[in-house]
Amino acid sequence: MLGIHEIWLFILSGVLLNITPGPDSVYVIGRSMQMGWRGGAAAALGISCGCFFHVAAAAIGLSALLMASSTAFSILKLVGAAYLVVTGLQMLWSRPALASAIDEPVRSSLRRVFFQGVFTNALNPKVALFFLAFLPQFVAADSSHKPLAFLTLGLIFIFTGTLWCLVLAAFAAKAAHRLRSSEGAIAWVNRALGGLLIYLGIRVAMLETR
Repeated sequence: MLGIHEIWLFILSGVLLNITPGPDSVYVIGRSMQMGWRGGAAAALGISCGCFFHVAAAAIGLSALLMASSTAFSILKLVGAAYLVVTGLQMLWSRPALASAIDEPVRSSLRRVFFQGVFTNALNPKVALFFLAFLPQFVAADSSHKPLAFLTLGLIFIFTGTLWCLVLAAFAAKAAHRLRSSEGAIAWVNRALGGLLIYLGIRVAMLETR
C-alpha cells in the first residue's frame, strides 16, 4: 500500500528509537518535574508538532532541498542554535516556582512550554536529515505515492513517540510530586534543562550538512 514495505519493521524501529533516552525525553521529564503532568504533556505535544513539520517537509521534498543547499542549511542551523541557546540561558536565569504556583499552572506557561517544544524540533536541521534518511528505507523506489507514503510513516512515528512521551510525563510527574515542593530541586531542574538546551544549541551550530 502506497509503496510502503516492511511496516512491522518500521513500527518496531520507530518504537525503539522513541524509547531510547534523548533530549526530547529529558525535556519532557524536566517539564513534568517542574509543572506536573500537564507541563510534561504540553512539552510532548509541542515536540510532536515540531516533528510533524519535518515529516511534512520530507514528504514534499524540502528536506532534500535543505540538505542540497548549504546556504539554506546554514541559515536554519544558526537560527535554531540561537533559539536553543537563548532559551537555555533564560532557564538558567529563571527563578524557581514553588508548588503553590506549580499546582495551578497558568495557561500562558503551558503555551510557552508547548511552543518551546515545537521550535526546539522544528528549528533543528538534524531532525530534518534524520527523517530524510530514515523514512525512504521503507518506501519502494518506484512508488508513485512517495509523498503520501512519507507522510503516513511519519504520522505513525509521531503517534508512537507522543504516546511514549505522555507515559514519561505521567511517571515523571508522579515521581517528582514531593520534589516539586522544594525550591532547591526546581532550581536544579531549571539548570539541567537550561544546560541541555545550550548544549543542543552548540551541537546544532556545529552540525555539518555532510
